[in-house]
Amino acid sequence: MSDERNLTCEQALRFLAAYLDGELQDATDREVESHLARCRSCYSRADFEKRVKQQLAALGRTDVRPEFTERIRRLLGQFAASPDAPEP
Repeated sequence: MSDERNLTCEQALRFLAAYLDGELQDATDREVESHLARCRSCYSRADFEKRVKQQLAALGRTDVRPEFTERIRRLLGQFAASPDAPEP
């Protein structure tokens, strides 16, 4: 007998990001895997998200020029000082 619960689609999708990142505890990981094995819709969603993550990882990381970083900081400072800026 198994203590494994049958997840609904909503529950499985709530765990999907953590599942794809390998961040779930063993029991929950197995529950999500079991659901994906039974549910074509959720499996397709998981497969799509997995491919997106792979594509993003393949893009790598580009360092931003210091001038660009400083320009963004100045713009944010101007926005924060604006009388129309929302209260924190």
